[in-house]
Amino acid sequence: MYKNVLQAIDGIEIYPLISFTIFFVFFLGLIVYVILMDKKYVKAMSAIACENETEDTTFEGLKQ
Repeated sequence: MYKNVLQAIDGIEIYPLISFTIFFVFFLGLIVYVILMDKKYVKAMSAIACENETEDTTFEGLKQ
């Protein structure tokens, strides 16, 4: 039933192409962004989780 409804709409065949193009361009851009990222920044951000935390990072500590 739904197939017949969608086939009756003029120009409906362009929407899957637009969706695929947006999907492909987004992930291609994301891959390029990751490849071109500053490696020092990535290394510094990955080391944050391993550092010994002595500061109060709770919500109450941020109010000061």
